[in-house]
Amino acid sequence: MKGLYSIGIYLASFIIKIAALFNSKLKQGVLGRKQTFTKLENAIKPQDKTFWFHCASLGEYEQGLPVFEALVAKQPNYKVVISFFSPSGFEIRKNAKIADVVVYMPLDTTANAKRFLDLVHPDYTLFVKYEIWPNILHELKKRDLKAILISAVFRRDHSFFKWYGSYTKSALFSFNHIFTQDDNSKILLNTINYYKVSVSGDTRFDRVSNQLKVDNTVSFIEAFKDKKMCIAFGSTWPEDDKLFMNFINNYKNSDVKFIIAPHNVKSSYIASLKSQLQVKTICYSELHENSNLADYKVFILDTIGYLSKVYSYADIAYVGGGAGTTGLHNILEPAVFGIPILIGKNYNKFPEAKALISLGGVTSVASSSAFDSILEALLTDQKLRKKQGEITRTYITSNTGVVDKIMNYLNL
Repeated sequence: MKGLYSIGIYLASFIIKIAALFNSKLKQGVLGRKQTFTKLENAIKPQDKTFWFHCASLGEYEQGLPVFEALVAKQPNYKVVISFFSPSGFEIRKNAKIADVVVYMPLDTTANAKRFLDLVHPDYTLFVKYEIWPNILHELKKRDLKAILISAVFRRDHSFFKWYGSYTKSALFSFNHIFTQDDNSKILLNTINYYKVSVSGDTRFDRVSNQLKVDNTVSFIEAFKDKKMCIAFGSTWPEDDKLFMNFINNYKNSDVKFIIAPHNVKSSYIASLKSQLQVKTICYSELHENSNLADYKVFILDTIGYLSKVYSYADIAYVGGGAGTTGLHNILEPAVFGIPILIGKNYNKFPEAKALISLGGVTSVASSSAFDSILEALLTDQKLRKKQGEITRTYITSNTGVVDKIMNYLNL
């Protein structure tokens, strides 16, 4: 099985290099991986004590960050290596302040695994959520290096629980401990006789809870809101636009403002989005010192880095990704501010969405007419907004403390 896996990795490497000729994102990854070992050689010395934190992409980085920060605070003399598999994570966090070096994870060949660990020689390794790379994990175990998996979620359809998944399943046993988000994941691990597992919950609760401890002021959003009601549409895709565009264009109440923070901030998409809006609209990229933001009905946030603070200005939030198949974005970010949340219809793979829907803090909508009806009810019924907002706020506070559980285990 190891041989088949290794052949698969080499085939994938060849295919990716060919596809990279036609895809800029893949090309970034191919070029970036060529620099991994050189970067490590320059940043990490043989005598250094090191933490290695690995994340698939940006979402996993944000998920793991509270634990990374706690470890660094406890052991400030350790060097920190952060690796990503995806360009979308690497490009945004390649200059992360917490790290001494940020690199792409090399493709999971045996030779790469040995060379990577020779250079990093981690005293502790943390993988986040789904990342299971068998060759490098087996090499960690062979060297008796400590490794844990945090915020893990397992489903029965994962290869670890199938007859053909023996090699990937064996890689799980390289972890000294696995912290899962839910009981079901722990039960599934027990079915393959893995018992070094604890249900700690999702580190994202601690991450978003920390947002309340920082200054969330955004001056241009404050000027735009102008003390009126505000609906924030976060991380939206074209499928999401179809749900709410009609409402924005036809809602006549001048005391309601709309902020749209699309996932794709490329100028071509922003132009298309703006062309669909029939009300007075301004983009972040159009701001200048003479902009009278209070006069506008819609603000398009065509930049990154502000959304988590922007939610603090919202009375209601719509979180994108669930109207199509791209995957629901983080609903915990607005939930921490205690506001009602709307999402699309595709949320079954997101336990926090299912939980908040059952509690009544989140509403799933499948059509623009359903969206219109639910949003109208929330805008006109203050008691309903407050009730749903309290549900989302309580859900966050009742699920924090995950980092403490992990740190107690690590005992560093």
